[in-house]
Amino acid sequence: MKWHVLRPLWVAIGLVGLILVARQFLVPDDFGVHGRNFTYGYYRLSNVQEWKDFPVKFQGRESCAECHEENLAKVNASSHAPVECENCHGPSVNHPDDVELLPLNTTRELCLRCHAFLDYPNSARASLVSIEDRRHKRRYECVKCHNPHDPKEEVE
Repeated sequence: MKWHVLRPLWVAIGLVGLILVARQFLVPDDFGVHGRNFTYGYYRLSNVQEWKDFPVKFQGRESCAECHEENLAKVNASSHAPVECENCHGPSVNHPDDVELLPLNTTRELCLRCHAFLDYPNSARASLVSIEDRRHKRRYECVKCHNPHDPKEEVE
């Protein structure tokens, strides 16, 4: 074989060998397949307890239902039923113990994350109404006209 073929071949073989040697030193001994619990079954076995001890930040709709039954009933009956409370109110970790009120994001940008009109083929969202931001009352926050818990209900 000619040298212009052999040199890059030896460099490629050397790089693969270097990667394999580096992997022996960098990858922990307990990394591998320890069951089908995680993506493709690969994970570090000593890391499982670290993830179990990690504090949960999002509590889910059930934790809101204990005190906010009326708002939850409105949401469940509206087009916002698939939207979790914490998408707008933020994570409810330690609420109501350490946090008296959850911050409510009432910006137009938050609503547009789901309601922005995307002029792409097959981009229609069956459950959420899309709006064109350039045309739909651009100077107002959405909550001036729409109740976030029930968007069809007019704000008083």
